[in-house]
Amino acid sequence: MFGEFIPILMLMGLAAVVCTAMVTLSWVLGPKRITSYKQAPYECGVAPAGEANIRFPIKFYLVAILFVLFDVEVVFLWSWISVFKTSSPEFKLFTGVALGIYFLLWILGDVYAMRVGAIDWDESTSLAPEKLESSGNILSSSNAAGESTAEAL
Repeated sequence: MFGEFIPILMLMGLAAVVCTAMVTLSWVLGPKRITSYKQAPYECGVAPAGEANIRFPIKFYLVAILFVLFDVEVVFLWSWISVFKTSSPEFKLFTGVALGIYFLLWILGDVYAMRVGAIDWDESTSLAPEKLESSGNILSSSNAAGESTAEAL
């Protein structure tokens, strides 16, 4: 029984040895001089501007959370429907009602997310108006003519 796993263990050991050897060789053979130019952050060839610890708008996190939430819902829905196709007629009635409730809750969650402005990308103050006024606008700034620019990043 243990003999079946020997090739897998050998492959894992070989992978660990190769990774360790590559990291060690790059450390031993790599350049040793540390300069301020080498220590500076690299941003796609553009000189870094501003601080790295600026506040990110919450909308980015809301979109990520909504994506994960609906992605998990689709996974459950896919498995649920695949079982629904092969189930007995008595179970299909129960599953149909459960799927209906599930879809209703899914649609209500979608409507709620749209109502609170979680996926609107305008300068909405519907989520937290008191925080937007006090912290200033991070993503865009206005010039003297009143035109919005994206140079604040």
